[in-house]
Amino acid sequence: MSYIKFFAFTVLAFGVSFGCGGGAPAPESSGGSETAETAAPPAETFNVDPATAATVSGKIFFDGEAPQPQRINIADEECKAMHSDPIFSEQTVVNDDGTLQNVLVWVKKGLEGKTFPVSGDKVKLDQIGCIYKPHVAAVQVGQTLSVTNSDPTLHNVHPLPRVNPEWNKSQAAGAGAIEEKFPKQELMIPVKCNIHPWMRSYISVIEHPFFAVTGADGSFEITGLPPGEYTIEAVHERLGNQETTVKVGDGESAAVELRFSN
Repeated sequence: MSYIKFFAFTVLAFGVSFGCGGGAPAPESSGGSETAETAAPPAETFNVDPATAATVSGKIFFDGEAPQPQRINIADEECKAMHSDPIFSEQTVVNDDGTLQNVLVWVKKGLEGKTFPVSGDKVKLDQIGCIYKPHVAAVQVGQTLSVTNSDPTLHNVHPLPRVNPEWNKSQAAGAGAIEEKFPKQELMIPVKCNIHPWMRSYISVIEHPFFAVTGADGSFEITGLPPGEYTIEAVHERLGNQETTVKVGDGESAAVELRFSN
C-alpha cells in the first residue's frame, strides 16, 4: 500500500470511529422525545359516578348603574334587512333585576390531576344578520367548534388567540360549517369578521367539561362534578373576573352568587 493510500485510509477510519460514537461522549438530551421505556403513560380518564355527581349553580349580578347599550350600525344592506328592530352591542347586557348575561363561569381550581373525556357534541357558533350567535361560547380542549353562516352574504371568521393556533377562514353564504378544535386552554378568545368589523364574539377553551355561560336570565348551572372543594371563577369580556369557593359532597347541589361592578 502506498503512503498516500495508507494516510487516506487512516483518516477515513478515524472519521468513521468518531462519527459512530468515538471520542467525547454525546451530551444527554434535555428536551427530546422520550423512549417507549421511559415515556410517561397517558393520563387515565376520570369518569364521574352519576350517583355521587354534584351540581354548582347560581347567578351573576352587576352592581350599580348599568351602562347604556351601544347601538350597532349594520353596514351590510342584506344583513340590515334581516333586523326589524335596532341592534345593540352585547358587550355588557344587564337585566332589569341586575343579573348579567354572557359571563363565562368555570371551575378554576379543584380538578388538578384529573383528565376527563372530551365531549363529542359540537359547540355551535352561527352568523345571523351579521351578528355572532351566541356572543360568548365555550368548548373543551379537543372539542369541535362548528361555525355556520345563516346570512346571505360572505363572512370571514377570524379568532385571535394568544396561545392557540390562529386561523382565518372565509365562509360564503350557504357554505358548509367550518369545524375547528383548540389544543390548549385559553379564556375569552376574541372572534372577529374581517369583512364586518362590528362583529365580535368570544370563545373560551377549557381543559375539562365543567363550565357554563350565563343565559338571558343571568343564571348558570355546572353539573356532573365529582365531590370536592372548588374555586369558581366568573369571567366577563369587559368587567374582568370574580372568584368564590364552594364545597360539594356526594350528590349535593350548591348555589353561588358573584357580583361585578364598574
